[in-house]
Amino acid sequence: MIKLFKIYFLLVISFLILINKSNGQDIELGMFGGTSYYNGELNPGKQFYFCRPAFGGLLRWNFDTRWSMKFNIYRGELAGDDAVSKVNEFRNLRFESSIVELSTVLEFNFLDYFTGSSKNYFTPFLFVGPGFFSSTLQRDGLTTSSTSRGFAGVFGFGFKYSVNSKLGLGLEWGMRKTFTDYIDNIGGYYPLSGTDNPNYIDPSPTKHVPGMQSGDPSNNDWYSFAGITLTYRFTVGEKSTCSDFEYSDNK
Repeated sequence: MIKLFKIYFLLVISFLILINKSNGQDIELGMFGGTSYYNGELNPGKQFYFCRPAFGGLLRWNFDTRWSMKFNIYRGELAGDDAVSKVNEFRNLRFESSIVELSTVLEFNFLDYFTGSSKNYFTPFLFVGPGFFSSTLQRDGLTTSSTSRGFAGVFGFGFKYSVNSKLGLGLEWGMRKTFTDYIDNIGGYYPLSGTDNPNYIDPSPTKHVPGMQSGDPSNNDWYSFAGITLTYRFTVGEKSTCSDFEYSDNK
């Protein structure tokens, strides 16, 4: 994961060097704070259930007043519990995990918007793009932790508000569709005790038959981030006198 973070960081730096050669590129650097949660076998459909704290950083490149690209590094916690969700109380499984995500999303503003304007200071927006995650979990019944990594489709919506000439405030909710059923490590079958997984202990009062299905392997897990962003706007490179959009209180 550290190696991937370094690669992602180098790509972002290379991106900044590239746009620095162009005229007056508008950049926003900021932070994210909010919550994260999971949907899967232990919580099939409820949103904002088993919420845990999340935080991160972001870098946004504004192409114009409607389109922008955002680079995210988010970290959160995920959890699920059969005893709380009542999905399958006899299964009686639970888990907690930490998750780190690197993602790049394209944003579309429904209204003309740029940070620093007294006229175009608010807009709802949509975003979509690819992400990569690494999740380390501890599932009840397993005495050792396991790690799940993979790609996710990121999409969601939010609102942007220009606080002043430099600061922008945002509210966003984004869901992540993964291509694995093992964020919660509940996607296959109960192991053969002492054979498939010697660390496994069946936590259910009703002991399961080895090899019995513990979840639906065809239904992949989801996770989400929701929260507030605070960004600071600055310009990279020399500002063009013929810029497509200027930042002024007169607009």
